[in-house]
Amino acid sequence: MLEAAGLKCVRGDKTLFDGLGFTLGSGQLLHIKGENGSGKTSLLRMLCGLVEPAEGEIRWQGENALKLAEDYFSQLLYIGHSPGIKADLSALENLKVTCALSGTPVSEDDAWGSLVKIGLGGREDLPTKVLSQGQKRRVALARMLLSKAPLWILDEPFTALDVKAVAELEDVIATHLDNEGMVVLTTHQAIKHLAGRETILDLSSREATA
Repeated sequence: MLEAAGLKCVRGDKTLFDGLGFTLGSGQLLHIKGENGSGKTSLLRMLCGLVEPAEGEIRWQGENALKLAEDYFSQLLYIGHSPGIKADLSALENLKVTCALSGTPVSEDDAWGSLVKIGLGGREDLPTKVLSQGQKRRVALARMLLSKAPLWILDEPFTALDVKAVAELEDVIATHLDNEGMVVLTTHQAIKHLAGRETILDLSSREATA
């Protein structure tokens, strides 16, 4: 279980949120909403250990996540708003490198297969600088098909994707939930295929609704 207790986020002289808490268990999806500047990305980065809360604690299986360090970080997959790929590397090379850096090395066949499944068949060996924004996004998202991490933290994962790709990605997320995975995400898009499976946490109102 992932738990946030009494989180406070301060940027400059502004408090974005204070006293924020939630719990997330196996098979559950938490959809973070809020106006621009409400702290959505900051909250995701806190959950990944990239930003420390001004107050409060993040717990994994009842233990302080930051103190668990690698024992916690190895259990999560984070995909940020930016694709985070190297322009001169191919889609295949990017995927293999990012998986290796996250401690999940994969075979070339598995990496190739995930790129085909995510819709990049025939473009695996092209340098990513020649790909469209949607295709670059798919390179980053291909990691989801290879990850064994139970906790996925996704910042605007549907950005730059067409309608078909959005539906396919929703199916990938649904399968992860069916396999007792957990997902925390932000998105401005309606997630039709996941309707009824999400709990919404609105940072603008600080209310959680199933």
